[in-house]
Amino acid sequence: MEAHLLEWLNLSVRWVHMITGVAWIGASFYFVWLENNLNRVNPKNGLAGDLWAIHGGGIYHLEKYKLAPPTMPDNLHWFKWEAYFTWLSGIALLCVVFYSNPTLYLLAPGSTLSGPEGVAIGLGSLFIGWFIYSFLCDSALGKRPALLGFILFVLIIGAAYGFSKVFSGRGAYLHVGAIIGTIMVGNVFRIIMPAQRALVAAIAANRTPDPALPAKGLLRSRHNNYFTLPVLFIMISNHFPSTYGSQYNWLILAGIAVLAVLVRHYFNTRHDSHKYAWTLPVAAVGMICLAYVSGPKPMSSAPEVANAPAKIEYQPLPETAVGGGLKPAEANPAQAPAAAPAQASNAGPSFDKVHSVIQERCSVCHSAKPTSPLFSAAPAGVMFDTPEQIRQNAARIQAQAVTSQIMPLGNITQMTQQERDLIGAWIVQGAPTQ
Repeated sequence: MEAHLLEWLNLSVRWVHMITGVAWIGASFYFVWLENNLNRVNPKNGLAGDLWAIHGGGIYHLEKYKLAPPTMPDNLHWFKWEAYFTWLSGIALLCVVFYSNPTLYLLAPGSTLSGPEGVAIGLGSLFIGWFIYSFLCDSALGKRPALLGFILFVLIIGAAYGFSKVFSGRGAYLHVGAIIGTIMVGNVFRIIMPAQRALVAAIAANRTPDPALPAKGLLRSRHNNYFTLPVLFIMISNHFPSTYGSQYNWLILAGIAVLAVLVRHYFNTRHDSHKYAWTLPVAAVGMICLAYVSGPKPMSSAPEVANAPAKIEYQPLPETAVGGGLKPAEANPAQAPAAAPAQASNAGPSFDKVHSVIQERCSVCHSAKPTSPLFSAAPAGVMFDTPEQIRQNAARIQAQAVTSQIMPLGNITQMTQQERDLIGAWIVQGAPTQ
């Protein structure tokens, strides 16, 4: 029952995070579009420009003031809670998914860090990231946006590299996203909203508003705009182990972030010209290249797997792996289950051997009735109860247990490299079940 309730808590928090994130990003994109499409030719006195639009059967006329109207309207709509609730729900999601069981989901298998130490690094990085970002923006670099952007990119990818050394692939990616999200909400809370309040207060007091504060808020708003596509990728990345599960996951993240920023720049500037239209085909080619370089390494052909072990001796699973709090296996090879000496064979690994490995190492979770206390149902509906189910999911098994080795989670069932190679060799043969 605990696993079932945790799953629904995860679903509820994730859904709130998605809804508020869509509202925040949608509003951000819309106002950037408005700013870029204002008609600035001969605007009325006091206006920066105006815009006519049609949507939902109605025609709208929007006007933007250079600073503010002579008197403030009775009803002024503010956009802030979308950002705040997106961040709050994101932190809640980190707690539910990663911090409630850090040794399983957050830390890399065999990490020397304790669970509380991992959580402290994760949470601390969010606030350290914000203060470094804010310091750089307020420094002389703030007047050189291109150089500032490059330095911020290097620092964020540096954080991704550091996370990849101590966190699981998913944990590393999600914490990079959390740092960026914290920067974005910090911009709203600490810069954009205070600038808007100062503007409204100046109008109410019949004072001339200080144009420096809105300009600072506009710069931070543009940063948020370019951050959105990389953050959106990170939000969906946990479905794609070939990205976060790669040994070069931080470089893959860097490549996708660059491509996302290029695409965003085109949409930010296409109102003026299409000189950045080249970014779209470059991004498409870039994604193809990333897919190629991150692909699984070619496995040995059947004749070359003759040294696959004829028999694998299993170390019994610890009781905590089937009935209590799960703990990841240590990364020390000396503690890994010993395999029997290799015996020559020309037939390659049999399905019986593969089936034994999968039942011992994978079916704890991936079964119609999981014995793991973490799941009340098979994750993603993937089950390995029958030979046919195993064969149908051979591609998934190769991607997650052989190539990226992100499964089993935290290697809680202590799958050895020899066992992974055995499964990989079987898949190369076409995954026969006879």
